[in-house]
Amino acid sequence: MKLILKYPLLAFLFIVFLFFGILQCKKNEIPPVDSLTDVKNEILKNNNDFLQQTNHLIDLVSHNATEKTLQEKFGNLRKTYKKMEWAVEYFLPHSARFINGAALPEIEMSEHTEIEPEGLQALEELLYPYKPSNKDEVIRLLKKLLNKSNIIKTNFLAISIGKDQVFDALRQEVFRISSLGIAGFDTPISGAFLQEMPYAMESVKKVLSQISTEKSKHNSYTTLSTQIDAAINVLKQNSDKITFNYAVFIPSYLNKISETLLQFRKEERIPEVEVTTVLRKNAATFYSKNAFDANAFTAGKEYTMTPQKTELGKELFYDPILSNNSTRSCSTCHVAEKAFTDGKEKSMSLQNVALVRNTPSLNYSAFQHGQFWDMRKDDLEGQSSDVITNKEEMHGDLNVIIAKINNNKKYNSDFKRIFGSQKAQVWQLQNVLATYIRSLATFSSDFDEYMRGNNNAMSERQKKGFNLFMGKAQCAICHFLPLFNGTVPPDYKKTEQEVLGVAENFSNEKLDRDPGRGKFHETVAFLQNSFKTPTLRNINKTAPYMHNGGYKTLKQVMEFYNKGGGVGFGFKIENQTLSDTPLHLTDTEMDDVIEFLKALDDKK
Repeated sequence: MKLILKYPLLAFLFIVFLFFGILQCKKNEIPPVDSLTDVKNEILKNNNDFLQQTNHLIDLVSHNATEKTLQEKFGNLRKTYKKMEWAVEYFLPHSARFINGAALPEIEMSEHTEIEPEGLQALEELLYPYKPSNKDEVIRLLKKLLNKSNIIKTNFLAISIGKDQVFDALRQEVFRISSLGIAGFDTPISGAFLQEMPYAMESVKKVLSQISTEKSKHNSYTTLSTQIDAAINVLKQNSDKITFNYAVFIPSYLNKISETLLQFRKEERIPEVEVTTVLRKNAATFYSKNAFDANAFTAGKEYTMTPQKTELGKELFYDPILSNNSTRSCSTCHVAEKAFTDGKEKSMSLQNVALVRNTPSLNYSAFQHGQFWDMRKDDLEGQSSDVITNKEEMHGDLNVIIAKINNNKKYNSDFKRIFGSQKAQVWQLQNVLATYIRSLATFSSDFDEYMRGNNNAMSERQKKGFNLFMGKAQCAICHFLPLFNGTVPPDYKKTEQEVLGVAENFSNEKLDRDPGRGKFHETVAFLQNSFKTPTLRNINKTAPYMHNGGYKTLKQVMEFYNKGGGVGFGFKIENQTLSDTPLHLTDTEMDDVIEFLKALDDKK
């Protein structure tokens, strides 16, 4: 203190030095947007390799190389893409879907048109096996990849990236590996996904090293490095999708890596990217309690879930006030004990006449883009009003119902307390009903407990069934972990539909002609007879099965898939999306898969 008073200039310089020192420390918490040159250079290097390998493949195809050579070089090309997948998927999602998306048409709903499939998965279909007659088509698709590679280069030379974005992208890649990667979504024909995963994981490790500081390198990064190396070692020891032990690998390796990533973020003081996502930013794994946020599927903040909305929605769900003659409530067709189905082959009308489709479960319907089997409504708010006003289901009039609610002292008071308006409005009624339905996803099954570390939560037979589910039976290619529905992880921005070739019933003698989603898109051939991929959670409680309720048991469903869907039973279906290749599951193996599915029953 005496020194400062005696030498004011020294004091001033000290304060200036301290100020800029603090400022520099703050800057070091997140590097300036253009400082991550090593990361960008790594992306550009991998993309350059991708470009050269694509050109080399074009040359090999042009000069009539053997099938074995083409498949080997194509496999190397896919592995190179895996090295930059984390960046392309995050920063250039539109390009990514045309580089490594499913080999199915992309749908432009507003124009009722479809865009042809392209990219690596479309090429896989042409190379496994390779027919010389497809030579020109293979070259055409490879040239499209050249264009995508140039887009990657142009964008990453121009855009700025921050440490927070890079971390978020790496975390998303780990969850992609833990869902699409481990299921073989990328390589449904070659089945080479376990051979590719080490390249994606090694890339994650390398970029984490580039963005880490000395603090995390002595703590969480060291742990992450060890965990990733251990996972890669397991994959290199056994890359056979049939015999691989998914039931051990996911909880013991992949979940551990995603858990440690949160510790890395904490040590590096990396802020969360401020975007509402389905998978919460603080979720350590896919299986953490409250990992998923159903609010990400709502239209805005005014639709956000609250306990008060849930309670009121539940009351109205069980109240026949919503039907025209006050004889039917939502719970009439959606019974809690049956996972909110009704146990009947077809839904029944007010006149007790069978309708055209089976009553779908409401459990986990919150995590889907598209409601009803044909996905005709975007969200649960639209779903509730559709059912209430349908003359065959509840035949209600929303304006009349709102008048009844406003004349009910309790309901009127509840709506006023929750929404602040003097009278209930139609959108508020829709919202409280939808909120209750969103609350029905509890993630409380034995499978969830097993993935959270309780090794005894599933029986040995159920673990065996899970391994079959992931591998030989190929179920997870369409029913993605951990929601087990068709909403595509890890960003959950799209819900898929499938054409299975379902028959009228389990005898599989006559094809069901329900147009499904195609009814609303008559000019789109790809969507004809397509239906939403529902969740398998609680499926043990929801018999009978399929959109028409024609399959009475899970064994009948398994037999249908085992044969190769409708095509496998001899039906002519040009747009079947389910693979028509038989699975060759034995009776015992099918029973083991069914036993695993029982582990998806919620306990509350």
